[in-house]
Amino acid sequence: MNDTPTLYIVPTPIGNLADITQRALDILRSVDLVAAEDTRHTGILLSHYQISVPTFALHDHNEQQKADVLIGRIKEGKSIALVSDAGTPLISDPGYHLVTRCREAGVKVVPLPGPCAAITALSAAGLPTDRFTFEGFLPAKSKGRDDKLQELVDEPRTMVFYESPRRVLETVEAIVRILGERQVVLARELTKTFETIHGLPASELLAWLGEDEHRTRGEMVLMVAGARKDPEDLPAEVIRTLGLLVAELPLKKAAALCAEIHGVKKNALYKYGLEHY
Repeated sequence: MNDTPTLYIVPTPIGNLADITQRALDILRSVDLVAAEDTRHTGILLSHYQISVPTFALHDHNEQQKADVLIGRIKEGKSIALVSDAGTPLISDPGYHLVTRCREAGVKVVPLPGPCAAITALSAAGLPTDRFTFEGFLPAKSKGRDDKLQELVDEPRTMVFYESPRRVLETVEAIVRILGERQVVLARELTKTFETIHGLPASELLAWLGEDEHRTRGEMVLMVAGARKDPEDLPAEVIRTLGLLVAELPLKKAAALCAEIHGVKKNALYKYGLEHY
């Protein structure tokens, strides 16, 4: 920890208390105040690690009003740790207004790496991770949810959502209805005793969830495969030519020859061949 009064962004465990980093514990022990989404919840964590630091409630309903109070404390020489109930602050959790105001006021902000449910789930989902989009929680009302999913119909990246137990069935049903038969992976109760990571085509996952009420309990991350687009729509005669050539030649040569015959892109033909032959 440095001597400059600082706002530290401190990730906390998403389930297993052992997942907190040593640096996070050092910061929590040495700051003057912990700004917490729920002081009672954070109090359990601090007590577990025998940390005695005053806490300050900072949540969605008071953040804009209390940001200046905390900035004032920092300018008086105090250092503050910002925590949420679980995971990394600001990622679908409070803290945006405070961090923005701190940066505008010239207050030093230091982020710590650590637990994040979205990244933890994505790393084990078996879906493409080279590019993905984090969408957080979908709108609570059905129309807003459906409108948002409709906006994402052509999204090619893996989509990551947070969802609550009481809405997950409706959300997966909407995915089936709007996005179609995509591969969907549900990760629930991550790092906890009943951790589950289960992937199926959307309609099959909906049925699986409905078979046992325990499958819809706990904190959830939903990951949805992105839209698959063919490089181009291949005419039937092109596909027929490719099929005839593949029967006699290696796919790479067949794709190159077919591309020359029909004037289409070789890569598109090669990709089609990988998927169909």
